[in-house]
Amino acid sequence: MNASLTECKTKRDNMKSRQIMTAGFLVFFVAFFSFTSSTDAQALKKVRMASSSTNVSFLALYTALHRGFFKDEGIDLEIIFMPANLASTAVLNGDVDYNGAVTGTIGAAVQGRPMKVLLFTVAKPLLFLMGQKNIKDVKQLKGKKIAGSSPGGSATLLANQALKQIGLEPGKDVSVLQMSGNAASRYAVLESGVVDASLLSVPENIIAHEKGYNELLFLGDIVEFPQNGFGTSDKRIRENPDEVYRMVRATLRGLQFIWDKNNQEAVTNILMKQWKVSDRKMATEMARQVNRVLTKDAYVKPESVQVLVDLARESAKVTKPVNAMDVVDYSFLDKARKELGITK
Repeated sequence: MNASLTECKTKRDNMKSRQIMTAGFLVFFVAFFSFTSSTDAQALKKVRMASSSTNVSFLALYTALHRGFFKDEGIDLEIIFMPANLASTAVLNGDVDYNGAVTGTIGAAVQGRPMKVLLFTVAKPLLFLMGQKNIKDVKQLKGKKIAGSSPGGSATLLANQALKQIGLEPGKDVSVLQMSGNAASRYAVLESGVVDASLLSVPENIIAHEKGYNELLFLGDIVEFPQNGFGTSDKRIRENPDEVYRMVRATLRGLQFIWDKNNQEAVTNILMKQWKVSDRKMATEMARQVNRVLTKDAYVKPESVQVLVDLARESAKVTKPVNAMDVVDYSFLDKARKELGITK
């Protein structure tokens, strides 16, 4: 009887010891992983990028963000929304680190401000000229009204260029009305019947098409207009070259991920999450439309950049000639492309 009691007591003592050891290990592992996570978080460098839009054409940037490519590069990226013209000033003042509006960066550079574009993720305008249901051809717009963007806005500038190339003179053959607001407001104007056609982006063009409005023109087929990407100050390039390189490499990896056909479902998931699209069919179509304008390797040829430079000069009334390669620094992109095995 005594032996049996002793045996039971020994078992209880052993069990208690194991429980204490298990608890001790749990405490150790929780403390260890908490410390590791804290150390990892501290290792990430906070970087701020100004962005003037939430447009889906920024898919490459958000893909890199959602897939953790910036964190892989040791960067904790924060995107701050502000107008493109203010963003360049904020970069030069050190309030933000990068300008996600390449048009704003080039606009500042042509006026002599020390800034450079580092890469382009979009090579063509993601804009569609959608006409009323009774207008099936762009030539039918002669004598009609088109809803453009705000004064000096890229949508209006691009529309004027495209219309000239198809033989319609803006202000003479067709009226491009300057309107404040975004593509959603331009779609509302189209639906109201106030205009005969409107410049829409994604997904407004898809919604309009589903409701019977006609796609008269995809501006990306007519004009080249590099958009999206980012730039920064000459000072940051000079003082933080490693950070600049890691920003470029993370974004380039985002582009690579999108172009890999094996990732189509994952890209659609990112689009649905970032732009809060609940309809998977709609999200898939949005991704397909964006693919029409994405650059393959974040590079845009100098002639196309020159178009943007000249438009910026014209808008700012800068008479002095500015060469495209004076406002772009591809050195970090060339290095990242080489390292990732991307050839032109």
